[in-house]
Amino acid sequence: MRRTIAVLVLSAFSSIAAAQAYPSRPVTIIVPFAAGGPTDIIARISGEYFSKTLGQQFVVENVAGAGGTTGITRGAQAKPDGYTIMMGHMGTHGAAPALYANLKYDPTKDFTPIGLVAGTPILIVARKDFPAANLKDFVARVKDPAAKVKQAHAGVGSVSFTTCTLLTSQLGAKSIVAAYRGTGPALNDLVGGQVDYMCDQIVNLVEQVRGGAIKAYAIATPERSPALPDVPTTKEAGLPDYQVSAWNALFAPKGIPQDVATKLNATLVAALDDANTRKRLLELGSVIPDKAGRSPQALQKLVESEVARWNPILKAYAQQ
Repeated sequence: MRRTIAVLVLSAFSSIAAAQAYPSRPVTIIVPFAAGGPTDIIARISGEYFSKTLGQQFVVENVAGAGGTTGITRGAQAKPDGYTIMMGHMGTHGAAPALYANLKYDPTKDFTPIGLVAGTPILIVARKDFPAANLKDFVARVKDPAAKVKQAHAGVGSVSFTTCTLLTSQLGAKSIVAAYRGTGPALNDLVGGQVDYMCDQIVNLVEQVRGGAIKAYAIATPERSPALPDVPTTKEAGLPDYQVSAWNALFAPKGIPQDVATKLNATLVAALDDANTRKRLLELGSVIPDKAGRSPQALQKLVESEVARWNPILKAYAQQ
């Protein structure tokens, strides 16, 4: 019995020591999209704080493909030791099960949730000379088949695809759709007037809206954004049911040590209270979660609710 107790005590001390020592080498943050996009930028901003605070480099690795599911699959299959984590988002952990029949992970079961990092609200935007003065006029034109309105998105599975699918589903409308390989080309054609409208993350659109290159009709959140204070909410503009945000969150492979998961979450909570980190995220137009919204439990509930939300909408689209 004494030997058993001694082994248990030593094991407990070893576990505590390992957690205290973590991280003892660089940590990889898998970003499942190309460099320069919203998820990448948010990962790098938060990663800088982690590196500074925990004394090891948190290095972003961009693993793009299949709407972000390639990188997340790699992350899910990584060794569960805390040295590979990933920045998932609404698409990879909400919409993916409805879009990919052979998805190699279950967003609700195959990860250790660390915490929500930021919400990235969705804007409804159009080319600068689109003939609609406000959101109600815009909706009327989108619903009018004779107007032949053309929608742009960054490819099936992208945030712009998913959120505009939600919009047209709620409106009972069908648009001519132009699919692109990424947000950049889609946005370039919107600015150039080759397409009529998009739904996309505020992070991608702030500068173009501020500069007058495109017009914003509404933001799909309960409150206006400090980054674009003149843009009304969808509720103010007459479309209250259209509420959507392309959130970003940290996940680890299932089974990482609980002490390590707790340390990662605590560091994230501190990062979101750090003045410099907050300033940089808010300048992008991000929404920083409150204290309760930063917990692993809150993130788990968010993932479960998002999978349930997107599954019927996207499966209905696929059957059209």
